[in-house]
Amino acid sequence: MTIGFDDFMKVDIRVGRITRAEPFPEARKPAIKLWVDFGAAIGERKSSAQLTRHYTPETLVGRQVLAVVNFPPRQIGPVMSEVLVLGVPDADGEVVLIGPGHEVPEGGRLY
Repeated sequence: MTIGFDDFMKVDIRVGRITRAEPFPEARKPAIKLWVDFGAAIGERKSSAQLTRHYTPETLVGRQVLAVVNFPPRQIGPVMSEVLVLGVPDADGEVVLIGPGHEVPEGGRLY
């Protein structure tokens, strides 16, 4: 299926910096709770992500990631996930995070 450029522009993908990460033992599948700072215009948002194969909470803090910031919040166990942090599967189907190749300002929109 193809979509028009206007449809693509409806998805607001921004760069943010993980400021805090904690284990999420209550999740059905192993996951990590994330707090991501998208700069002054958007602020800090929470998320939950199944990242435990390649990442620990300690290795995530300070990392820049891309996330969809305009999906409605979604309840995941006791956590209200406010953004969808983006990744791609490795050869085993495990999540590898997507981020910029260089430091960029938080809140920058993907184009």
